[in-house]
Amino acid sequence: MTETKDISDPSAKEQFILYWGDMGSQWGVNRSVAQIHALLFLSAAPLNAEQISEELGIARSNVSNSLKELVGWKLIQRVPVAGDRREHFVAETDVWEMALLIAKGRKEREIDPAIRAIDICVDQATDDASLDPVALKRMHDMQEFLTTADRWSAQMLSVQKSKLALLMKMGDKVLSILKLGGKDTA
Repeated sequence: MTETKDISDPSAKEQFILYWGDMGSQWGVNRSVAQIHALLFLSAAPLNAEQISEELGIARSNVSNSLKELVGWKLIQRVPVAGDRREHFVAETDVWEMALLIAKGRKEREIDPAIRAIDICVDQATDDASLDPVALKRMHDMQEFLTTADRWSAQMLSVQKSKLALLMKMGDKVLSILKLGGKDTA
């Protein structure tokens, strides 16, 4: 007799994978890619594409494409398994390293092209006498914002993980030291 699984009551692992997939789609990442990442993140042993496909109920071709994307983001890597010629994969499990890899990847794929595009627009706008000065100012403001955000991001990505974690855990204390949060009595 085959054991039937009650899909209305997923395990904690299944729930994590489902939530991670949902969060991924909200962040602009394909749901399958995010679910595969979650499965590998939680897995104690390397998994091959067939195992991933079977466990998640995702088409093998979708798994292959998703694995390529995750390898490109450097969130997973191929690892050899003795006695098995198939490719196996493991995920980066250090959450700080994972966050830094995602931040670096998003910067390269999204922020850098946006900066280049805005720079081109500002260069063109500077020579366009028909452009409303308000529009030109707003383009300059956007360019300045992106440049500042990019510089800050580069600084944060160069901070040691342990120091970055400490900085983030300090939270409001940093604001109070800088007198940025709440009421300023000075």
